[in-house]
Amino acid sequence: MRPYILAETNWKALKDERIELAVLPWAATEAHNYHLPYGTDCYEADAIAAAAGEIAWKAGAKIMILPTVPFGVNTGQSDIYLDMNLNPSTQMAIIRDLATVLQRQGIPKLLILNSHGGNDFKSILREIGLAFPDMFFSTCNWFQAMDKTAYFEHMGDHADEMETSLILHLQPHLVGPLEEAGDGAEKKSRINALREGWAWAERKWSMVTEDTGIGNPKASSKEKGERFFTDVTQKVAEFMIDLEKLDLADRYE
Repeated sequence: MRPYILAETNWKALKDERIELAVLPWAATEAHNYHLPYGTDCYEADAIAAAAGEIAWKAGAKIMILPTVPFGVNTGQSDIYLDMNLNPSTQMAIIRDLATVLQRQGIPKLLILNSHGGNDFKSILREIGLAFPDMFFSTCNWFQAMDKTAYFEHMGDHADEMETSLILHLQPHLVGPLEEAGDGAEKKSRINALREGWAWAERKWSMVTEDTGIGNPKASSKEKGERFFTDVTQKVAEFMIDLEKLDLADRYE
């Protein structure tokens, strides 16, 4: 039993415990090219949250890893078979209900550990923060925490070399042969501002990619995934420790 994983711990261990920071991993269930499982984001969220949580707990941080939410915002993938969608308004309702529980039980901080590019919690947490002014809310994207060029040859953002390497490390039996994977080629918008990145419009996934991937996975390896996993979990753990220690009355310097 890992005492920092809510799904594994029990009432005997928790009834006299006082948690300072709750961590909610949030993922998605969606196609990841021809070679990775639909649950890729969930496996990544579970593993990174647990490994970072272990580091933080052993450092004395009073944290609790909540069960991963397995569905995310997939509004741009409505025609991709069995890509499951939660609307942002549904995410708002879930977070509000969970924040109510945390506030009632005296847990003042919530971190959403995001594992899916389609999720964007900033606006939601701005509104939730008004409703719960005595609490502290934050979110992070673990997949943006590191300089990927230090680990991988080919860049992408979905079922790419990074994700494939991670799943080769975490769940190798679920990775199909790389020779069967698509090359993850991405079509770019015809609009300059969108290509340059200072304007935004949701991507229509089936028009952007032939294989549902974005980024070439062919150079992936278990060794690359293990190295990246070790470093990213350490960095996420340091963030958890900093959040747990934060004095909410003295947040800035």
